[in-house]
Amino acid sequence: MFTLQQIDDIHTRLGSAKTLAEYVQSLQALGVDYYDSYLCDGHSEYFGQGGYKLASPPAHDPLIVADVAQHEAFLHHLRQHELGRTKYLEMSRGLAEAGVEKWTVHTGNLTMTFYDKAGVPLLVKQIEMA
Repeated sequence: MFTLQQIDDIHTRLGSAKTLAEYVQSLQALGVDYYDSYLCDGHSEYFGQGGYKLASPPAHDPLIVADVAQHEAFLHHLRQHELGRTKYLEMSRGLAEAGVEKWTVHTGNLTMTFYDKAGVPLLVKQIEMA
């Protein structure tokens, strides 16, 4: 099964918006079926076959996630990041303030789904192949 070191190595090489599709495909090749990334502290949980699960340590100081999602604010912060106008932490702050609790990436179908605290999907994005 996969290790956090293998995931970190892939993230070091491909962990940017420009190489997202390659990143996700590399995780799939390791055996990651999907992963959840949480805005509260930036940790991720990776899931593989047979119930295999790994969790990364927090990536940043705690952020408060708004209880109620603000859809327009969420889309604004996401778009700013996609355009390269914000760094990861700035995007994370904006998404948390807009009520995004986490995103889930499914490696097989190349989708990224953003959820609020109630578990309601706010957006499902197809990850575009480069």
